[in-house]
Order: sequence, then structure tokens, then C-alpha cells
Amino acid sequence: MRVVSGSRKGQPLKAVPGMTTRPTTDKVKESIFNMVGPYFEGGMVLDLFAGSGGLGIEALSRGMDKAIFIDRDRKAIQTIHTNLKACKFTEQAEVYKTEADRALKALVKRSLTFDLIMLDPPYKKQQLERILSFIDEHQLLEKEGMIICEHSDEVRLPNVIGSLTQKKMEVYGQTIITIYHMSHNGWGNELE
Repeated sequence: MRVVSGSRKGQPLKAVPGMTTRPTTDKVKESIFNMVGPYFEGGMVLDLFAGSGGLGIEALSRGMDKAIFIDRDRKAIQTIHTNLKACKFTEQAEVYKTEADRALKALVKRSLTFDLIMLDPPYKKQQLERILSFIDEHQLLEKEGMIICEHSDEVRLPNVIGSLTQKKMEVYGQTIITIYHMSHNGWGNELE
């Protein structure tokens, strides 16, 4: 695992020890950022089921200003800190050990909004629709922002959730990447 592109290109990243997390492969990571970036001129990213922090770190490397990493696993949190330090991104990051739902409520209280939200929950416990509804309801996504969902090929997400519309869906073996954006920013409602 490494940073694929941007200011920290090639920087190796540690994976979370054990079998509880499933890191996004470099190939899938590259495809994701080619769909939503590939580079950014600032902005905030939320890495909600952060695992090793690879997706959020990739977003920072490609130009995001700040990242918030959330994971409930102690080993994941330690790994995120290690990876942030290795990439010299500690100043641009906040890391919290908590459940996704609690984290989202805390972010709403802080009136934070994000340009990019990464959702890569454990495949066994898919809860993406509920989380997407919450994000939409509480307007956690900037108007031009995007949400990236990584999920198993057994999960089919609806085309529209509130004001979120599916922009793209790509299949990589047993992994599906579904990207949502706000439907009122002129792109229309059709899938590309």
C-alpha cells in the first residue's frame, strides 16, 4: 500500500494489523481519484471508516487542505497516526476513535461540511443508505462535493437518496465504487 499520486506519491503506508479491515487496493484507489479528481484545489475530506487512513491521505496528497479520519478500531487509529506522521500530514488531520453514527452527529454539531466524503464501511455490515440519508438530511456535503461509497457487489444503492444523485458506478471484481453528488448543481439526474 502506498500513496498513488500527488505531493506524497510513492510514500508507503502501513496496513492495519489483523483481518478486521480490508484496505482499498492501490488500483481501486487510483480509479476512485481519477473519477473525482484527480487533484483538488483545497477543501475538506471526511474518511468515515478510515481503516489505515489510505483514502483520506490520498486526498490530502492530491491537494485537499484538511482531513477528518474516523474509525472505531484502536489498531486502525494507531495506524492512521503512524501513516499521517510518515506523510507529514499530522497538522492537516483530525483523528477520532468512535462509531460512524456518533461521529456524524458530532460533525453536524460543529456545523462542518465536506467537499469529499469517503464511505468504505465493513462489507458485512452495510449501512450505506442510512448514512447517505443522514449526510443529505444534515447537509454535510458541500454543493459541489462528492461522496464515494465502496461496497461489495451484493449491495445495490439507489440512484437517488434525498438530494443526492448517483453520478457514477464502477465495478472492480467484488468491489463496487458508487459516487454521489448533489442533484441541484446543474449535472442533471442521469448516470454518466
